[in-house]
Amino acid sequence: MPYFLKVMKRILLSIIFLLFFIPQVFAIEEEIKLEENPDGDFIENITGQTKEEFEQDIQKEKDTFLSNLMSAPKDVWELQIERTDVPSQLLKKQLTMTFDKGPLESFHTWVALQGNITTQMSENADTDTKFNMALINIIFDGKFRGGKEGFRLMLDPTPTHAHGFFQQLIQDAYFETNRIPHHNILIGNSRPGVGYEGAQSPYTLPFVARSQISRNLANVRKFGLRVRGDYSLVDYDFGGYSSDTFFQEFFPGLEFDGWVNIKPLGKTDGKWGKIVAGGGIVAGRRHSIDYFMTGAALSYEYKKFWARAEYANSDGSNGGSGPTNKGAEGFYATLGYHLTKKIELLARYDQFNPDKTKQDNNQREYSAGVNYYLKGQALKLIFNYVYCQNDAKPDSHKLIVGTQIVL
Repeated sequence: MPYFLKVMKRILLSIIFLLFFIPQVFAIEEEIKLEENPDGDFIENITGQTKEEFEQDIQKEKDTFLSNLMSAPKDVWELQIERTDVPSQLLKKQLTMTFDKGPLESFHTWVALQGNITTQMSENADTDTKFNMALINIIFDGKFRGGKEGFRLMLDPTPTHAHGFFQQLIQDAYFETNRIPHHNILIGNSRPGVGYEGAQSPYTLPFVARSQISRNLANVRKFGLRVRGDYSLVDYDFGGYSSDTFFQEFFPGLEFDGWVNIKPLGKTDGKWGKIVAGGGIVAGRRHSIDYFMTGAALSYEYKKFWARAEYANSDGSNGGSGPTNKGAEGFYATLGYHLTKKIELLARYDQFNPDKTKQDNNQREYSAGVNYYLKGQALKLIFNYVYCQNDAKPDSHKLIVGTQIVL
């Protein structure tokens, strides 16, 4: 059995490799179907083109794609990205295909990589240094003709011991539509939008690790139907999901996730900054485990400065640390300041109690960090220091040096 799994992994990785490169060169050929007889002679082009015109269109698309690839080093060198609050890619132009015909309007493939070296020193003088490939994401984004509908498939072959390789592999897998003004309706597998940092894209996180409430009580994908609304003064995210995670079992129960944000300065064009106050709940059942979580968050941004605080309280949970009937509680506060457009300074206080029935069970993390944005979030260097203060085990210190590359 172990040998069989190794072979299957190699086969799957080979398929992923092909999926990443082949669509960019040959996707146009999939858009226009040709019918051939057993001898291979051209019979019909359903677009009405001649064979020569069809082949010229294919060659044009290939030449454009290859030309974009050849210009990639120069384009990346000259690329200027100032925003750091949204994901960005180094090769977005080069790895995006657009189509004049067929159901697809565009198809974009991109890859995100995060790696770090972590040195952990405990109070008893033990020191451990290791390299961690924290993230390998391969994303396929498609937009259908008209731009109102689209899809995403995200594969995650990141090495992990928490779940099986195939359970971890498929992350985002959904179809979405924007036909209703100010709304996005999504069906499929996605990360529910409860909590601020728990629902945040991994490519825009301020620190290497999410806060403790985010990584334990949230940060997990589920299959379901969700409706997201976005207005100037309010936005919201409501969804009904299967309580399964990581495709471990079929519909072990039903879960509701809901979050609402109020934006009191939403009509001031940023004159006094940006305030977002939000709150929400998670309620569900997974087999015999009932769980209910409440959360609240407050953030403020003004020019180079930003601050965020978030609180969560649960009676049972179904988040990143797995389903449990234990109650947990936590809080964090983060401050950030852009010293320059490329250098960001960070500080965070983070407290978490994984089991409220136990006394002296708090886990506290005091973090400081520096982010250096060479090309926005598409290429950045990271330095974090974390002092871990634990009531139930020895304290420790972490030094983390990492990088993020999004192609």
